[in-house]
Amino acid sequence: MNDAPHDTSAARDFAFLLGDWDVVNRRRTDYLDPESDWEEFPAVSHCRSLFGGVANLDEIDVPSQGWTGLTLRLFDVETGLWSLNWSSSRSGRLFPPVFGRFGADGRGEFLGDDTYAGKDVRARFVWSGISETTAHWEQAFSVDGEKTWLTNWTMEFTRRVPGTPAG
Repeated sequence: MNDAPHDTSAARDFAFLLGDWDVVNRRRTDYLDPESDWEEFPAVSHCRSLFGGVANLDEIDVPSQGWTGLTLRLFDVETGLWSLNWSSSRSGRLFPPVFGRFGADGRGEFLGDDTYAGKDVRARFVWSGISETTAHWEQAFSVDGEKTWLTNWTMEFTRRVPGTPAG
């Protein structure tokens, strides 16, 4: 890890995500098959700040798929890294976290180890295209030591208009 001092403003990197969002999900039917079909489905995300901004929790409701998910994000003030921790009502278990930070270009990259369909995978989450009203998230897996990546899930976030009924 980097021993350089860390900008404490990085602890607020995910402040953009606070509030309510409409989300368009696109994911591959097989996360490791580049030829697999894509499915698309809507969701609504609600994100709130914790610990004075150095953590947040968002819950995503996906009624058409019959599940909800949550992400707990924690900022480690010593390392300057975020951990992103995912769980869903489908499994009720916490998946291995991904770790990373945002760069000067506003793009956040987060990496971690996981398994999918019995195979070890390197997981990468990327946040980009961030504005007051939009954000883009994507997940990719690598099975060859990060030489190649296969994007298998994307989410397009659009800020909900106040007064819009929750999904």
